[in-house]
Amino acid sequence: MVKLTKGLLAIAFLAIIMMLTLPFFSGGQELLDRGERLTRMSMHKLFYRWTIPLPSTPKLKKLGARLKEKGLRLGAPVFVRIFKKEAKLEIWLKGANGFKRFSSYPICYYSGRLGPKRKQGDRQAPEGFYTVSKRQLNPNSRWHRAFNLGYPNLFDRAHKRTGDYLMVHGGCSSIGCYAMTNKVIDEIWEIVTAALNRGQKRFHVHSYPFRMTTRNMRRHKKHKWYAFWQDLKIGHDQFDETKVPPVISVCKGHYQSRPARKNSNGNTALRKRCQRTAQF
Repeated sequence: MVKLTKGLLAIAFLAIIMMLTLPFFSGGQELLDRGERLTRMSMHKLFYRWTIPLPSTPKLKKLGARLKEKGLRLGAPVFVRIFKKEAKLEIWLKGANGFKRFSSYPICYYSGRLGPKRKQGDRQAPEGFYTVSKRQLNPNSRWHRAFNLGYPNLFDRAHKRTGDYLMVHGGCSSIGCYAMTNKVIDEIWEIVTAALNRGQKRFHVHSYPFRMTTRNMRRHKKHKWYAFWQDLKIGHDQFDETKVPPVISVCKGHYQSRPARKNSNGNTALRKRCQRTAQF
């Protein structure tokens, strides 16, 4: 426990130094993002090694009670959101009035920088709009349990991006995946398999570099992926407004988002076509 305490103090000291100094340097925001990832991932690794639940982990043994408290049920259509910078994975379930956020889980580890995955071996975790069906589930993964995000999708292939087996899995170790703790992936697994077993053909996983607020976009306006993130923000904001996963297509090398029907189960497939912008 003494080693754990010393490790956490060292990480906290490093984080404070970076937050105070990096914003004043050219390219400071990108360096700060990288420093924050290193700090958070190092802390998570320490907690995982000492079998301590990561900060903000929900009460995993009380799944039924938590569902009941929010008026949700196991087996309802599911939607997943990932925020890389904040290291959070959110589960949304369909309720009486659209999708409702059920729970937020800490991502134990991911590798790479902010920005999409582009090629095999770049150690980047994907950003973009993905869908997961039953055939992408792997209950016997070397990383405990896993589901494949479906990278490269239509957008990635349009940009000739390479790589495969990009997952959300357990084990808290990754070179391009989003790794959770084993106990967390067990709960996520129970929720997503229940949805797929009860009729949802596929569920969407929307992976973002950070929470797509106006403030965060402004902070990263000089980043080389800013234009790409602007396309992602459209889909992000449509969901925030409607609480239903939007219809996503790929048009001339860009993501295009359109609000879905109010009663949608969030199981639309990605398509290669240019959409009309009119709402249903």
